[in-house]
Amino acid sequence: MIEFLISSFFIPVYFIAWVISMLTYKKYFDTVMRFFPIFIAYTFFTETLGYFIVNFEEFSFFEEKEYAWHNVIIYNIYSILSFLFFFWMYWKLVFNRKYKKTILFLSLLTTISFIVNALLQDPMHTGLYFADLISSYSLLLTIILYFKDKKEKGFPLIQPNNLMFWVSSGFFIFYLVFPHLFFVGFEFPEIWITYNFRKILQVFIVIMYTLFCIGFLKSKRRDFR
Repeated sequence: MIEFLISSFFIPVYFIAWVISMLTYKKYFDTVMRFFPIFIAYTFFTETLGYFIVNFEEFSFFEEKEYAWHNVIIYNIYSILSFLFFFWMYWKLVFNRKYKKTILFLSLLTTISFIVNALLQDPMHTGLYFADLISSYSLLLTIILYFKDKKEKGFPLIQPNNLMFWVSSGFFIFYLVFPHLFFVGFEFPEIWITYNFRKILQVFIVIMYTLFCIGFLKSKRRDFR
Protein backbone atom coordinates (compact mmCIF):
# COMPACT_ATOMS: atom_id res chain seq x y z
CA MET A 1 0.00 0.00 0.00
CA ILE A 2 2.82 2.41 0.87
CA GLU A 3 4.54 1.65 -2.44
CA PHE A 4 1.25 2.28 -4.25
CA LEU A 5 0.78 5.66 -2.55
CA ILE A 6 4.35 6.71 -3.32
CA SER A 7 4.46 5.63 -6.97
CA SER A 8 0.87 6.69 -7.71
CA PHE A 9 0.40 9.59 -5.30
CA PHE A 10 -2.05 11.24 -7.69
CA ILE A 11 -4.63 8.42 -7.54
CA PRO A 12 -5.83 9.16 -3.98
CA VAL A 13 -6.41 12.74 -5.18
CA TYR A 14 -9.19 11.41 -7.41
CA PHE A 15 -10.87 9.80 -4.42
CA ILE A 16 -10.55 12.95 -2.33
CA ALA A 17 -12.03 15.01 -5.18
CA TRP A 18 -14.90 12.54 -5.51
CA VAL A 19 -15.69 12.75 -1.78
CA ILE A 20 -15.68 16.56 -1.90
CA SER A 21 -17.82 16.53 -5.05
CA MET A 22 -20.42 14.40 -3.28
CA LEU A 23 -20.37 16.47 -0.09
CA THR A 24 -21.04 19.63 -2.13
CA TYR A 25 -23.36 17.98 -4.65
CA LYS A 26 -26.36 20.14 -3.67
CA LYS A 27 -24.58 23.14 -5.20
CA TYR A 28 -24.78 21.76 -8.73
CA PHE A 29 -27.10 18.73 -8.70
CA ASP A 30 -29.44 20.31 -11.28
CA THR A 31 -26.74 21.59 -13.64
CA VAL A 32 -24.65 19.99 -16.41
CA MET A 33 -22.10 19.19 -13.71
CA ARG A 34 -24.46 16.67 -12.09
CA PHE A 35 -22.60 13.82 -13.82
CA PHE A 36 -19.15 15.06 -12.81
CA PRO A 37 -18.85 12.84 -9.71
CA ILE A 38 -19.46 9.84 -11.98
CA PHE A 39 -16.67 11.05 -14.25
CA ILE A 40 -14.30 11.41 -11.28
CA ALA A 41 -15.20 7.92 -10.02
CA TYR A 42 -14.64 6.52 -13.52
CA THR A 43 -11.23 8.21 -13.60
CA PHE A 44 -10.32 6.80 -10.19
CA PHE A 45 -11.22 3.23 -11.14
CA THR A 46 -9.50 3.52 -14.53
CA GLU A 47 -6.24 4.68 -12.95
CA THR A 48 -6.47 2.04 -10.23
CA LEU A 49 -7.08 -0.71 -12.75
CA GLY A 50 -4.20 0.60 -14.85
CA TYR A 51 -1.89 0.33 -11.84
CA PHE A 52 -2.95 -3.23 -11.08
CA ILE A 53 -2.55 -4.33 -14.71
CA VAL A 54 1.05 -3.07 -14.74
CA ASN A 55 1.98 -4.57 -11.38
CA PHE A 56 -0.06 -7.79 -11.15
CA GLU A 57 -0.20 -10.39 -13.93
CA GLU A 58 -3.60 -11.70 -12.83
CA PHE A 59 -5.15 -8.40 -14.00
CA SER A 60 -3.65 -8.62 -17.49
CA PHE A 61 -5.84 -8.52 -20.59
CA PHE A 62 -3.35 -10.63 -22.56
CA GLU A 63 -2.02 -14.17 -22.22
CA GLU A 64 1.33 -13.31 -23.82
CA LYS A 65 3.88 -12.35 -21.17
CA GLU A 66 5.38 -9.54 -23.24
CA TYR A 67 1.97 -7.85 -23.29
CA ALA A 68 0.95 -8.63 -19.71
CA TRP A 69 1.57 -5.06 -18.55
CA HIS A 70 -0.21 -3.37 -21.46
CA ASN A 71 -3.06 -1.30 -20.05
CA VAL A 72 -3.33 1.39 -22.72
CA ILE A 73 -6.68 0.19 -24.09
CA ILE A 74 -8.52 1.30 -20.94
CA TYR A 75 -7.01 4.78 -21.31
CA ASN A 76 -7.92 4.99 -24.99
CA ILE A 77 -11.53 4.21 -24.13
CA TYR A 78 -11.38 6.65 -21.23
CA SER A 79 -10.05 9.44 -23.46
CA ILE A 80 -12.79 9.35 -26.08
CA LEU A 81 -15.57 9.09 -23.49
CA SER A 82 -14.11 11.90 -21.38
CA PHE A 83 -13.61 14.30 -24.27
CA LEU A 84 -17.15 13.76 -25.56
CA PHE A 85 -18.50 14.35 -22.05
CA PHE A 86 -16.55 17.61 -21.78
CA PHE A 87 -17.78 18.83 -25.15
CA TRP A 88 -21.36 18.02 -24.13
CA MET A 89 -21.00 20.07 -20.95
CA TYR A 90 -19.73 23.14 -22.74
CA TRP A 91 -22.23 22.78 -25.58
CA LYS A 92 -24.99 22.93 -22.97
CA LEU A 93 -23.45 25.94 -21.21
CA VAL A 94 -22.78 28.35 -24.07
CA PHE A 95 -25.56 30.52 -25.49
CA ASN A 96 -24.00 31.74 -28.71
CA ARG A 97 -25.33 29.54 -31.54
CA LYS A 98 -22.15 29.94 -33.57
CA TYR A 99 -20.11 28.68 -30.62
CA LYS A 100 -22.50 25.76 -30.17
CA LYS A 101 -21.99 24.74 -33.79
CA THR A 102 -18.23 25.03 -33.38
CA ILE A 103 -18.26 22.83 -30.28
CA LEU A 104 -20.42 20.29 -32.09
CA PHE A 105 -17.94 20.28 -34.97
CA LEU A 106 -15.02 19.85 -32.55
CA SER A 107 -16.73 16.89 -30.88
CA LEU A 108 -17.23 15.31 -34.31
CA LEU A 109 -13.58 16.02 -35.18
CA THR A 110 -12.54 14.33 -31.93
CA THR A 111 -14.61 11.24 -32.72
CA ILE A 112 -13.19 10.99 -36.24
CA SER A 113 -9.63 11.51 -35.02
CA PHE A 114 -9.93 8.60 -32.58
CA ILE A 115 -11.43 6.35 -35.24
CA VAL A 116 -8.71 7.19 -37.77
CA ASN A 117 -5.95 6.91 -35.17
CA ALA A 118 -7.30 3.51 -34.08
CA LEU A 119 -7.15 2.33 -37.71
CA LEU A 120 -3.55 3.51 -38.09
CA GLN A 121 -2.30 2.25 -34.72
CA ASP A 122 -3.27 -0.71 -32.58
CA PRO A 123 -5.35 0.77 -29.70
CA MET A 124 -4.77 -2.40 -27.68
CA HIS A 125 -1.06 -1.75 -27.42
CA THR A 126 -0.39 1.93 -28.05
CA GLY A 127 -1.91 5.20 -26.96
CA LEU A 128 -3.86 7.14 -29.57
CA TYR A 129 -1.70 10.18 -28.99
CA PHE A 130 -2.43 11.91 -32.29
CA ALA A 131 -6.14 11.82 -31.48
CA ASP A 132 -5.40 13.03 -27.95
CA LEU A 133 -3.43 15.94 -29.38
CA ILE A 134 -6.27 16.97 -31.71
CA SER A 135 -8.88 16.47 -28.99
CA SER A 136 -6.90 18.42 -26.40
CA TYR A 137 -6.56 21.44 -28.64
CA SER A 138 -10.23 21.14 -29.55
CA LEU A 139 -11.09 21.23 -25.84
CA LEU A 140 -8.82 24.23 -25.28
CA LEU A 141 -10.63 26.08 -28.07
CA THR A 142 -13.96 25.05 -26.55
CA ILE A 143 -12.95 26.48 -23.17
CA ILE A 144 -11.88 29.73 -24.82
CA LEU A 145 -15.29 29.92 -26.51
CA TYR A 146 -16.96 29.29 -23.16
CA PHE A 147 -15.12 32.19 -21.52
CA LYS A 148 -15.74 34.39 -24.55
CA ASP A 149 -19.44 33.56 -24.35
CA LYS A 150 -19.52 34.56 -20.67
CA LYS A 151 -17.74 37.82 -21.42
CA GLU A 152 -20.23 38.63 -24.17
CA LYS A 153 -23.01 38.08 -21.62
CA GLY A 154 -21.42 40.65 -19.33
CA PHE A 155 -19.77 38.28 -16.84
CA PRO A 156 -16.14 38.75 -15.73
CA LEU A 157 -13.56 36.18 -16.83
CA ILE A 158 -12.58 35.47 -13.22
CA GLN A 159 -15.57 34.11 -11.29
CA PRO A 160 -14.29 32.61 -8.02
CA ASN A 161 -17.76 31.48 -6.93
CA ASN A 162 -18.58 29.77 -10.22
CA LEU A 163 -17.71 26.06 -10.23
CA MET A 164 -17.20 26.05 -14.01
CA PHE A 165 -14.50 28.71 -13.68
CA TRP A 166 -12.38 26.35 -11.56
CA VAL A 167 -13.16 23.27 -13.64
CA SER A 168 -12.36 25.10 -16.87
CA SER A 169 -9.13 26.48 -15.40
CA GLY A 170 -8.10 22.97 -14.35
CA PHE A 171 -8.89 21.55 -17.78
CA PHE A 172 -7.06 24.35 -19.58
CA ILE A 173 -3.84 24.00 -17.57
CA PHE A 174 -3.77 20.21 -17.85
CA TYR A 175 -4.68 19.80 -21.51
CA LEU A 176 -2.23 22.51 -22.51
CA VAL A 177 0.53 20.17 -21.33
CA PHE A 178 -0.83 16.60 -21.38
CA PRO A 179 -0.88 15.79 -25.13
CA HIS A 180 2.74 16.89 -25.60
CA LEU A 181 4.01 14.79 -22.70
CA PHE A 182 1.93 11.86 -23.96
CA PHE A 183 3.36 12.24 -27.46
CA VAL A 184 6.93 12.28 -26.16
CA GLY A 185 6.21 9.19 -24.04
CA PHE A 186 5.39 7.10 -27.11
CA GLU A 187 7.63 8.65 -29.75
CA PHE A 188 10.68 9.42 -27.61
CA PRO A 189 10.54 7.08 -24.60
CA GLU A 190 14.19 7.78 -23.69
CA ILE A 191 13.33 11.45 -23.08
CA TRP A 192 10.20 10.41 -21.12
CA ILE A 193 12.36 8.27 -18.83
CA THR A 194 15.37 10.57 -18.57
CA TYR A 195 13.39 13.64 -17.57
CA ASN A 196 10.74 11.72 -15.60
CA PHE A 197 7.85 13.09 -17.66
CA ARG A 198 5.53 10.61 -15.98
CA LYS A 199 6.00 12.40 -12.66
CA ILE A 200 5.52 15.78 -14.33
CA LEU A 201 2.24 14.56 -15.81
CA GLN A 202 1.12 13.33 -12.39
CA VAL A 203 1.88 16.73 -10.86
CA PHE A 204 -0.33 18.41 -13.45
CA ILE A 205 -3.09 15.91 -12.62
CA VAL A 206 -2.85 16.94 -8.97
CA ILE A 207 -2.96 20.62 -9.96
CA MET A 208 -6.08 20.06 -12.08
CA TYR A 209 -7.93 18.14 -9.39
CA THR A 210 -6.88 20.62 -6.72
CA LEU A 211 -8.58 23.33 -8.77
CA PHE A 212 -11.66 21.11 -9.04
CA CYS A 213 -11.72 20.74 -5.25
CA ILE A 214 -11.35 24.49 -4.73
CA GLY A 215 -14.29 24.95 -7.07
CA PHE A 216 -16.46 22.44 -5.21
CA LEU A 217 -15.72 24.10 -1.86
CA LYS A 218 -15.75 27.75 -2.91
CA SER A 219 -18.55 27.79 -5.47
CA LYS A 220 -22.06 29.01 -4.81
CA ARG A 221 -25.19 27.65 -6.47
CA ARG A 222 -26.45 31.05 -7.57
CA ASP A 223 -23.18 31.80 -9.39
CA PHE A 224 -23.13 28.66 -11.51
CA ARG A 225 -23.27 29.54 -15.19
